Amino acid sequence: MAARFPPGPPRPTPADLRRAEGRFVPDVLGPGLRVLFCGINPGLWSAAVGHHFARPGNRFWRALHLSGLTPRLLAPDEEDELLALGLGITNLVERATAGAADLGAAELREGGARLAAKAAAARPRMVAVLGVGAYRAAFARPKAAVGPQPDPIGGSPAWLLPNPSGLNAHYQLADLAEAFADLRRALD
Repeated sequence: MAARFPPGPPRPTPADLRRAEGRFVPDVLGPGLRVLFCGINPGLWSAAVGHHFARPGNRFWRALHLSGLTPRLLAPDEEDELLALGLGITNLVERATAGAADLGAAELREGGARLAAKAAAARPRMVAVLGVGAYRAAFARPKAAVGPQPDPIGGSPAWLLPNPSGLNAHYQLADLAEAFADLRRALD
């Protein structure tokens, strides 16, 4: 039986989702990070509730737990508990949109520079970008594949993970969990 999320924030209404366009979700950052996870940008659901990877179909939290990076399944509104585990979250592009397709290449490149500055300040052991296409555009690496990357981000080693969105049909939950587990093993 699949693990269920603990109770989380209330489900946003359609009006909440409309008002979330362009909003930001605060970073989860602190000292001593083992991994700084970087999403593409917040979706409207995440912006409406104020938490990363909050849409129910997003598999980030499940993959994080199944990979062994968290001792239990966390709900999006428990994201601050990641800091005690040495994990943080940010985004390439800070503004919320209905989908990553709403972002242009220039905006992703600007986000890559912003991520490098955040990583240089936070100095995580690893920066893990979630989304192959976004990483390729942000860092001008058109052939990048999931796994360790040759170029650091802000002085920290970089790792590329698949986008955990439920819309990413190329990766099932077990595949995502294994990709996250590869990252965890590289940290050991």
